[in-house]
Amino acid sequence: MNAPGRVEPIIRIRAVTRAYPMGDTEVLALKGVSLDILSGEMTAIIGRSGSGKTTMLNVLAGLDRPTSGEVWFKDQRVDLLNERDLLRLRQEHFGFVFQSFGLLPLLSAAENIGIPLRIRQLAREEREQRVQEALEWVGLTKRSKHRPYEMSGGEQQRVALARALAAQPELILADEPTGQLDSHIGRQIIDLLQRIVREREMTVVVITHDPQVIAEADTIYELRDGALFDSQKVYG
Repeated sequence: MNAPGRVEPIIRIRAVTRAYPMGDTEVLALKGVSLDILSGEMTAIIGRSGSGKTTMLNVLAGLDRPTSGEVWFKDQRVDLLNERDLLRLRQEHFGFVFQSFGLLPLLSAAENIGIPLRIRQLAREEREQRVQEALEWVGLTKRSKHRPYEMSGGEQQRVALARALAAQPELILADEPTGQLDSHIGRQIIDLLQRIVREREMTVVVITHDPQVIAEADTIYELRDGALFDSQKVYG
């Protein structure tokens, strides 16, 4: 685990506000939020439904632009990038895991994992190597030819994690990754997320309600009605 004073932010959020028009008024989904996502850690962003968690994730990923404030990935000002550069940033540096798994139903596990690599036009040999390594890492080598409907929810989420890993990102953004899983299977996904941080030296940000995820996070940020309420840091 990282020691205090030795960790650099991979993401910096500074005074970010996100307003959405609603009739003649505006709704503030984020209210002047400032926080750091530290490299090589698992950070949990928690809060009730409607607290701004998903908006925060979208802003972190460059999927949504703040109304005001700054979003930095290392030395890049994300909120000022054009769409082409944002796409390149997400393809080359970010991995995504969703509550609904996000797998294409007619493709096998291996084919689903390989889609982002095809989009990046990686050579076939490299694609196949990365896919096999990712499947092995999540323990699904024997399920590589199975389609999503032939797998359990936990297996589908492991495929989603493998898809993110195959891209070899620096940052994985996970939106309620255990939300559709029972506590036992959810525990397996949490263990994989921890291994991603510790063994692959990646950074993980998790939007979550799951107490098991919260208990394992290095840093916890809580949003209430779009404002940052508190944070907790644990070193072990």
